[in-house]
Amino acid sequence: MSKTDYIGFNRVQRFLLTMAAFVVVIAGMRASQDILIPFLLSLFIAIIVTPLLNWLRSKGLPTWVAILIIILIILIAGFLVAVLIGTSLTDFSNSLPSYQRGLTKKTVELLSFFEEKGFKIVDQTFMEFIDPGAAMRMTSKLLTGMGNLLGDTFLILLVVIFMLLEAATFDGKMNRAIAPDSAQKDRYNAFLENINRYMVIKTWTSLGTGAIATIWLTIWGVDYALLWGLLTFMFNYIPNIGSIMAAVPPVLLALVMLGPWTAVAVALGYLAINMGIGSFLEPRLMGRGLGLSTLVVFLSLLFWGWVLGPVGMILSVPLTMTMKIGLSSFDETQWLSALLDGASSIKTQ
Repeated sequence: MSKTDYIGFNRVQRFLLTMAAFVVVIAGMRASQDILIPFLLSLFIAIIVTPLLNWLRSKGLPTWVAILIIILIILIAGFLVAVLIGTSLTDFSNSLPSYQRGLTKKTVELLSFFEEKGFKIVDQTFMEFIDPGAAMRMTSKLLTGMGNLLGDTFLILLVVIFMLLEAATFDGKMNRAIAPDSAQKDRYNAFLENINRYMVIKTWTSLGTGAIATIWLTIWGVDYALLWGLLTFMFNYIPNIGSIMAAVPPVLLALVMLGPWTAVAVALGYLAINMGIGSFLEPRLMGRGLGLSTLVVFLSLLFWGWVLGPVGMILSVPLTMTMKIGLSSFDETQWLSALLDGASSIKTQ
């Protein structure tokens, strides 16, 4: 079908044709999860480490040496994550039934306490539908999904290497493809710069959030503090609601193992971390226009989680943010980018 034929359709026909194409693309993405997820993770890693590659090359190192150093760093980090997930996740999965029984017991005790005070919150029939251990099982499923990706380590590293090699020559190709002084070149440069800046800042703030959360949980003696710190690091890529989702498992675990006051202390610690980094530091580093509305974040979480599974939940906001930055780079699509803006972004414009 030519562009002229497409323009010849009326508005309803063009909308239906676009939606049909969208459905076909999404169905293809779901069917190709096994290939698409390692590719997206490779792209994600390559974008994050590209500034390090450029810095090493600026110091006079050959491109292959700089890439070798980066791959070694990735291998060391991957090995540490593999050891953490492999040991902690196995122990956590084995202990999951006892944690679920403990949560159920705590829930019953809490409801009985309110009933003694004259507040009958739910009846026994409704209690049968309450599953306090659902959050624990969801966490185990998510971490298991991340652990399964360790089997694709070689493929991911291979794709990252080729992407970094391509990044080293990308500027030269762009200069040959597009005139250096053209407006189109400026838009592409702005798009790539904003994507890279967002990913790098988000990764560093996520690392800081995960590290502080790990220290806080260790102080209070919560089991699997490193595992929850890793979960906090991953969920910090999801603004607004990610920190809440990351806090639920350690808070519930603290409630079961250490009592309500420790659970409150853990929850307050997560709240302070989110306020300090997520609400204060991160928006100032990101700057104007790099925010998403809470509704968009939640819908992207559901959509990409449905399309790509548990890993899609982690990549949901980076993928949506990439789309938003791309839309904002062109005058004809800036209005769509504005619809995705968060309240903080709107106030600062």
